Amino acid sequence: MPADLVIRNARVIDGSGSPPFTADIEVTGDRIVSVGSAGSGKHEIDAKGQVLCPGFIDTHSHDDGAFLRHPDMGFKLAQGVTTDISGNCGFSTIPNEPGREYMPGDISGPGAEWTDLDSYFQACMAKKPAINQAMLVGHNRIRAQVVGLERRHATADEVIEMRGHVARAMEQGAVGFSTGLIYEPGRYSDTNEVVALARECTPFTGIYATHMRNEGDKLLEAVDEAMHIAREAGIPLHISHHKSAGKRNWGRVKESLAKVDAANASGMDITLDVYPYTAGSGPMWQYVNLDAIDIEWANGVMIANCPDYPEFEGKMVPDIATEHEWTIEETVRNVLTSERGRQVICIHFIIDEADIETNLRHPKMLVGSDGIPVLKGNPHPRLYGTMPRVLSRYVRERQVLTLEDAIRRMTSASCERFGLVERGLVKEGYFADLVLFYPATVEDLATYEHPKTEPQGISMVIVNGAVAYEDGRHTGVGSGQMLRYKR
Repeated sequence: MPADLVIRNARVIDGSGSPPFTADIEVTGDRIVSVGSAGSGKHEIDAKGQVLCPGFIDTHSHDDGAFLRHPDMGFKLAQGVTTDISGNCGFSTIPNEPGREYMPGDISGPGAEWTDLDSYFQACMAKKPAINQAMLVGHNRIRAQVVGLERRHATADEVIEMRGHVARAMEQGAVGFSTGLIYEPGRYSDTNEVVALARECTPFTGIYATHMRNEGDKLLEAVDEAMHIAREAGIPLHISHHKSAGKRNWGRVKESLAKVDAANASGMDITLDVYPYTAGSGPMWQYVNLDAIDIEWANGVMIANCPDYPEFEGKMVPDIATEHEWTIEETVRNVLTSERGRQVICIHFIIDEADIETNLRHPKMLVGSDGIPVLKGNPHPRLYGTMPRVLSRYVRERQVLTLEDAIRRMTSASCERFGLVERGLVKEGYFADLVLFYPATVEDLATYEHPKTEPQGISMVIVNGAVAYEDGRHTGVGSGQMLRYKR
């Protein structure tokens, strides 16, 4: 009987880090059934001149709400992403009280029809998503539900209630527990609270993923806190979007990576992720104290999405100030105190290019986009370009990584860290999440000026055995699945 799909003459980079080899691949149903020589197929593709590898894993996404608003997930699918890890930085769509708004400008959004991970996953599957999703349960969401946005430590009873939410999510297959300790309301918690919640992952060997309390002047202290939390909970640690933010801190990633190396040598299990851009992005109000605006920071800010001033989108704050004859402080204040000021998304240029390369060279470093799927305005180009940017800039042009190692980090190593079973390798019996691309021409085309541009050089993306993207066309097959940790 012919296979459903046969890919012939592919240069296979299987995700393990091993050297490439030429092979035919047979896919039937949602699985790879052979790697080597193939018989006939109902659908055959000649992949000569192309690399075939596992689908890419975006280890740091904020797409929880996007799976419901944009189930085609075009911005991820076109760059070869077949699985998202959502619920990062403490922001997840669970737990949920239907219809409740948890905080102004919450990018996860209020839910009308789910309360927990099971019912959220059911809502996603009803939309026939284009790609797979696994989820962390977020501290900020839990704290907002139990404590609200009050600037105080949680009571003992509140901690018990919050622990219950983490435990329920883990029972239902969450990957682990995430924090965003720089953000409201997580910033009001103390370390003991986070330890207590993280311990609910221990019976499931789930992970602690953190946007640390500080990524600038107190980076090293924040790393110490993150390691303390994971050590006390007895679980693996994953440090999100590792960086040393602000020019005065550039280069300090070497010191924080040295701490990670020492901890791993002592028996801890720590990994990290990085996005390959010198700018971050997020809800602008979360970064600004209106009583003491950081002028150095504001000078490096671009407005990405601004409902009340759409003409500001894609412009730098100093340019807006000049156009309107405002000071920098007035510009920031006017943007954030407008009627929908807490919905403003900004892009802030805070990272050194050399630090990105230092990060990528580290053997425990994975890749995550950290893209915010607000498609109006000018989103950060990482939403559309992260994976091909690694392949083009840091593999082909800069030679920071070999192609085999880059793919390993973006596939099997990420699957291993986030408990994605039988994915991340081109291997018989594994799920057929696959990408075909031209290694000499693959390139991110999304820029800060034109961020919603799909990459070039990726010819096909297969999700659970179905062709989801082919030669620039999104097929709409909707073959994505909701994935549970180590199941």
